[in-house]
Amino acid sequence: MNKDVGFFNFSVNKILTKDQTILDQARIRLLYYGLWLAIIAVGAVWLNLYVEHREILTYSTSLLFLSLVILFKYLTFRPRWGIISHILLVLATMVNLTNVFITLQSVDIITAQITFLIIVFSFYMLGQTCGLFYSLVNLIPILIFLVLMFNSSYVIGLKPKVVDESTKIISICATFIFIIFIQNYFYRAFIKNIRQLKVTAEERGSLNVELEKVLEKAEKSSQAKSEFLSTMSHEIRTPMNAVIGMTNLLMMGNPRPDQKDNLEILKFSANNLLALVNDVLDFNKIESGKVVFENIKFNLVELMQNVCGGQRLKAEEKGLDFILEIDNNLRNKDVFGDPTRLSQIIFNLVSNAIKFTHNGTVWVNVTQLEDRHNIITVDFSVKDTGIGIEKENLDMIFEPFTQESITTTRQYGGTGLGLAIVKRLLELQNLRMSVQSQPAKGSEFSFNMEFPVTTESVAEPEKQPVIAATAKAVESIGTPRVLIAEDNMVNVMLMKKLFSKWNIVPTIAENGERAIEMVQYGNFDIILMDLQMPVLNGFDAAVEIRKLPDPKKANIPIIALTASALFDIRERVFGSGMNDYVSKPFKPDELREKMQTLLSSTSTPIQT
Repeated sequence: MNKDVGFFNFSVNKILTKDQTILDQARIRLLYYGLWLAIIAVGAVWLNLYVEHREILTYSTSLLFLSLVILFKYLTFRPRWGIISHILLVLATMVNLTNVFITLQSVDIITAQITFLIIVFSFYMLGQTCGLFYSLVNLIPILIFLVLMFNSSYVIGLKPKVVDESTKIISICATFIFIIFIQNYFYRAFIKNIRQLKVTAEERGSLNVELEKVLEKAEKSSQAKSEFLSTMSHEIRTPMNAVIGMTNLLMMGNPRPDQKDNLEILKFSANNLLALVNDVLDFNKIESGKVVFENIKFNLVELMQNVCGGQRLKAEEKGLDFILEIDNNLRNKDVFGDPTRLSQIIFNLVSNAIKFTHNGTVWVNVTQLEDRHNIITVDFSVKDTGIGIEKENLDMIFEPFTQESITTTRQYGGTGLGLAIVKRLLELQNLRMSVQSQPAKGSEFSFNMEFPVTTESVAEPEKQPVIAATAKAVESIGTPRVLIAEDNMVNVMLMKKLFSKWNIVPTIAENGERAIEMVQYGNFDIILMDLQMPVLNGFDAAVEIRKLPDPKKANIPIIALTASALFDIRERVFGSGMNDYVSKPFKPDELREKMQTLLSSTSTPIQT
């Protein structure tokens, strides 16, 4: 309803609003013009009855005329068309049945017209239910009256009034005009409504087409972003591989103390840069929904000790106390889950705790909360005595690329992705992070995680015999023959220097096609395959090697060396027939360990 409508409004346009449907606007217009016609028609009947000196009919017509005027004024002031329609139908029903049973005591053409008018008006204005109700309220009494009259059973003490021909003519004409007006007006309204629905459907169809285009564009944009990040990752990781690799080689060459300090700074800076790149790539992978959680067996205690081992050194370098407390109930249990993602969560939380703590202590607590025989619930908690977080900023710190304040970012650095990655990884497992923090007193981050457990008893690993056996194998067997497929000359030089430390002289192939030729005409124990090479890439080269007719050459262990960050890199590596992969920049010990594992089956370990 338009709030600007005043009591003295007589315009239909002021009571129509954009919120009303086309059908409702048609109903209001019908009432507006219909009441005008009704007032004119009833006024003409009243005037004719007044001239004919029919007092009772004149009084009753006067009341009807006054009611119509009041309803018209109510409509132009408060357009509640539903209420007004009910009142009009009740008045028409009363007039109709009064004429049949009392005034005229007969059913004539006027009665038929009024009944038909009530039926049409009630259905158009109020819908099916109300239309049926008012139709039956009028038809049933009239049918009963006709039956009674047929049997001459209807007798009352009032003499029926006789209506002159002029009044009949006026009433019949007025009723016909009403019926034609209602039919014509609602026909136009329905046609207009159908056309509007057609236009709306066409607009919706065009919007759907536009939406599909936008979604397709967004998908292409997301794919382009992923490809861009992958490309940039490869371009950044390739020189980083050389920087970190050369630093490791120089540190292995017994540098002077001052040189060692410089190399430590260089290595620290390079690792920080690599961590930033990894955070961005990890977050992009998580946001794209490409994370698949593993379900493998691992020892929770060993994992926590490995993750916190390096972090303990960082804490001690800052003069912090580092305390790792693990529930004794967990020490002889193997659990099933994703150790890589759990390590990532704990690593980020502990790194943050050390980063934002100037003095005091960092605690890492792992507690078994519940043991249901084959499933345990474990609480992980990382607590510090650092700078703390304001209460109103607790939600903000989990947003990507966001830290508590600009000052925090400038003072401590970082991408602001650590906690965002933690939160997303937990949410993907339907877990929630709990945070308690006080400014200048410290923070505590905790979460609970369920693990299926194996009922087998865990034996302590016999490390000494394994080391002795490995040493014995190294002494008794010569160095492996290694083929390296790599097109980057800096990386080739780095690999040669690294392998010279292990007393290995590798053979170099500058692309995948050349690597296949060398395998066909030479003898190698293991292949290190770069994935992005000219002429033929590492994936296709591995596929072709696996097709070689010589079983020994077709089954040579292949380790992929990649600086790529594509989400499906693991699947593609194993899908092409390669045995394992190492991400650039790689750690020498990691590469050596994977090579040793694959060579152990051929009894060709790497000498130290």
